[in-house]
Amino acid sequence: MPSREANPHEENSMSFLDCSCISPTQVQPISIEDQYEDISHQYLSSDVSECTFTWGGAGSDDITALSANSAHYQLLSELGKGFNNLSQVRMARHTPSRQLVAVKNTNLDECTEDELLQLMNEVLLSRMFRHPNLLTSRLVFSSCCQLWVLTPLMGYGSADSLLRTFFPDGMSESLIAYLLHGVLKALQYLHLMGYVHRGVKASHILLSGEGRVYLSGLHSVYSMMRDGKKVRTVFDMPHHSPALLPWLSPELLRQDLHGYGVKSDIYSLGIVVCELVSGRVPFQDMPPTQMLLQKLRGSHCCLLDVAPSPLGELGGLKVSRSGVDSGIGESVATGSLTHTATAERPQSPAPKNHSATLHNLVQLCLQQQPDCRPSASTLLTHAFFKQVKRHHTRDSFLSLMYPAVPLGVSSPDDPPVSCTPTSSCHPPTSAIAHPTEEVWDFS
Repeated sequence: MPSREANPHEENSMSFLDCSCISPTQVQPISIEDQYEDISHQYLSSDVSECTFTWGGAGSDDITALSANSAHYQLLSELGKGFNNLSQVRMARHTPSRQLVAVKNTNLDECTEDELLQLMNEVLLSRMFRHPNLLTSRLVFSSCCQLWVLTPLMGYGSADSLLRTFFPDGMSESLIAYLLHGVLKALQYLHLMGYVHRGVKASHILLSGEGRVYLSGLHSVYSMMRDGKKVRTVFDMPHHSPALLPWLSPELLRQDLHGYGVKSDIYSLGIVVCELVSGRVPFQDMPPTQMLLQKLRGSHCCLLDVAPSPLGELGGLKVSRSGVDSGIGESVATGSLTHTATAERPQSPAPKNHSATLHNLVQLCLQQQPDCRPSASTLLTHAFFKQVKRHHTRDSFLSLMYPAVPLGVSSPDDPPVSCTPTSSCHPPTSAIAHPTEEVWDFS
């Protein structure tokens, strides 16, 4: 691509490690494997997800043409926080084009050396990856001691926020299939590129106002490339927040000599399915040790219309077609779900009857042995996704999302937090008159 001409009125989109406000402690660059099977070109021209709509276009998801100047952005409402609460995420308007975007500001002066390396790693990965279902940061620049990371505005927020706000008792199977299909396309790409995500959960599944599904959370991605070759297992234990433990696979939690691989993401996807179906996170109320024991024994979170059983007894393809609720409270895992439901939300008056294909999808993903779980590519051919239409219309999408309304539609002229950036390294926070509940989870 041609180099960008210098603009005296624009800030330099230099590496944030060059910021003069950072501690003089020398930071060693992260070594990211550059010898891997370069397959990204397969996804750039034609592999736009089949779940993408023809209405609305993808124009508002493209931010590469926007300027790298903090003065050109009007900060609006706060969307959430992340990165150990060091980052604030806000909706912003690019004033020259009037385009709405999401801006993540991180105060580099408050970051440790390890945190700076994590930020650098995420930025470098964002420049390496290109896939229509993977949320990457194509526009990154520094302003004083603030790192500005711009992404398209996810009008519908995360799947987690949709559950909490609009679907407290779970989503429809059609919407679940729609979301998971986009996530699997992103995982298929990451796994083929030689990376394991390690952070698949509902709060990392984002949905744009145009109906495109994105997988975020690149800070947890880990390379499986060694000496230019892709290995089957790795042994690095991520520094995850305890809140992420319910989604992690048994082999990743175990931390033994067998290691873990890309199939750990498939297990996490199975947990996400249970989360989207019920509106509740399996294993969430368990102490970490008890959770690990349950996962190692083969106990799993199942859909609430069947009795829980170890997957070894069920078999990979055996599906319960019963709609009778005969298993609530019969295992620790299901008891956890019941406790969460009664403590936080009233339970549904009657259990849902889920399709046989959905049951089978969950059972395939949650098998205890990683080698028994299907790959992302195989799951994309699962019968559950036959309901995903190749060409959607605006009306069909809105019927899936009702009653949710995307950000920026009902009140596009929200009062700004700050019309112009301040000279301080710290962004204004007191100007938010009515801070909203976190829409995105970037932790």
